[in-house]
Amino acid sequence: MTDTRRQKIDTVLADRQPDLTVLAEYLHKPRNFSAIVRTCEAVGINEMHAVPGEEGLAVHWKTSQGAEKWMRVRPHESVPEACRFLRARGFLLAAAHLSDEALDYRELDYTVPTALVVGTELFGVSEATLAECDRQIMIPMKGMTQSLNVSVACAIVLYEAMRQREAAGLYGKLRLDRDTRDIQRFEWMHPAVAQFCRERGLDYPALDDEGDLV
Repeated sequence: MTDTRRQKIDTVLADRQPDLTVLAEYLHKPRNFSAIVRTCEAVGINEMHAVPGEEGLAVHWKTSQGAEKWMRVRPHESVPEACRFLRARGFLLAAAHLSDEALDYRELDYTVPTALVVGTELFGVSEATLAECDRQIMIPMKGMTQSLNVSVACAIVLYEAMRQREAAGLYGKLRLDRDTRDIQRFEWMHPAVAQFCRERGLDYPALDDEGDLV
């Protein structure tokens, strides 16, 4: 483990935002889903959530650029189950949806625990899912087109969330719980050893201060 590699891993872990996430409802295009995974990882989201469509969760590697190696995607059986899971952990659910009730996405406070809910490419967030959400937000449009591609819209909102959180000082300090941080640190530093241990039900061995196996 080189010093540069260890420092990069520790820096990224210190930027992780455990109280910012995305819930994707029934996305069926792998490229869109993969682009969302990539954006989530880029802004420091540690875990996103998804309710799979009929074809399951498929990641297009060329689009995601391997971001799924660094961030967990937690599947849920249904939207109500996913919303209950998030609400029990204190998340405000904000649906990206064009409606008379929707706020300009820049008006929402993303420094509180926030889950951005995005819907299908064709129909957006379903009525049933909207009923589960606390807020609706929209991105203003100046042309004839009424909406953006779902992955583009997700990126715009998440970078506003990152801007607000940077201003509030929520990056650059460890916000993951210590156990989660230690597990991910080991898996990122020693993926082959981590896989060996998982396959055999073994605890991860200890690391020294330099990130090497003791």
